[in-house]
Amino acid sequence: MLAVLFGVLSGAFFGALAVTVRIALRSGAEPEAGAAIAAATAFVTAAAVALAAWSTIRPGQLWAFALASFITGIAGGLVAGSFRYLNSLTFATADSITLLPHQGYLIRTQPNTVLQGRKFGEYAIERGAKRIFFISPQTPFAKSQFDSITAAAQKAGSETASLIYDDKKPSYRTEVDEALRFKPDAIIFGGYTPDTSIMLKDVYRAGYAGLKIAFGYSVNQKLIESVPAEVVENIVTISPSPAEGSEAYARVAKLAAVTNPDPYTAQIYDQINLVILALAAAGSTEPSGTAIRDNVRKVSQRKDGTRISTAPDGLKLLADGKVIDYDGASGPCEFTDIGDILDCKFRYDEVKTGKLVLLKIA
Repeated sequence: MLAVLFGVLSGAFFGALAVTVRIALRSGAEPEAGAAIAAATAFVTAAAVALAAWSTIRPGQLWAFALASFITGIAGGLVAGSFRYLNSLTFATADSITLLPHQGYLIRTQPNTVLQGRKFGEYAIERGAKRIFFISPQTPFAKSQFDSITAAAQKAGSETASLIYDDKKPSYRTEVDEALRFKPDAIIFGGYTPDTSIMLKDVYRAGYAGLKIAFGYSVNQKLIESVPAEVVENIVTISPSPAEGSEAYARVAKLAAVTNPDPYTAQIYDQINLVILALAAAGSTEPSGTAIRDNVRKVSQRKDGTRISTAPDGLKLLADGKVIDYDGASGPCEFTDIGDILDCKFRYDEVKTGKLVLLKIA
């Protein structure tokens, strides 16, 4: 029961925080008000749930979680309420993040689901697919992914269809039969590891022999080793990738003392460099989110600038009045008007005899 309560408290807090972030980000909102609203909401929500279960849980069991939740509420509220003074660089992929009224104070180095969906569609077309079927559980990004796959397919004259399934079912034979009635030559799997494992078995039993594409986080080595080899043979997985082979990526590998830095380590490196360079380009004696917002694209999206991959190199050029164009360990670091990354590298692997084999990074 205690674990259940912890989950409820956590879910309630993050749900309440999402609402208060929206309130705090409204044009003209006072940062102090945003902080107070977020902190109070988090505290009241947690307290209400705790009181409801008072008869079965001793207060002493909850002190650490309650304290952590309240402190996090304050911190979240301060950041949300102060958004117009702070600049946020994020890993979040949900499309709704950059649709918030952040007034330009947010950018993300992680590709959103629209970009990822486009890459899936483009790869299916590259492999000659004319009829592409997208099958996925209900997720916040299922529709945007399918729409992006469809947009890429339509440009090449291909057709698409989709199906949303219940990810808790023990079998998907009915869903697979419906998918195969479309006569696809490519199926894109949008689920997570547990449901995708079941789905792939049913697809194999149904005799489908066309192109199969899935997310790298879904069809991972653990899944591959848990099913018969023939079930996953030749499946292609696609994942966001750092800019392997770039000077910035090599530098990150050296700094982190690892052979292959993951995408998030590469993005952290880029975020730090972008903030430093944007503040330097602003020429202000008082660092601020406004300075970052107004200058981050000036140091990373100037095709007429000298290409650089480290802040020290960029600082020297900026001091000499030069124009720079930062390309990072995660990719070009170019952003749309609302803060989404325009493009980045993706990794394409294919399952061969029980192992993921790199096809390309592009």
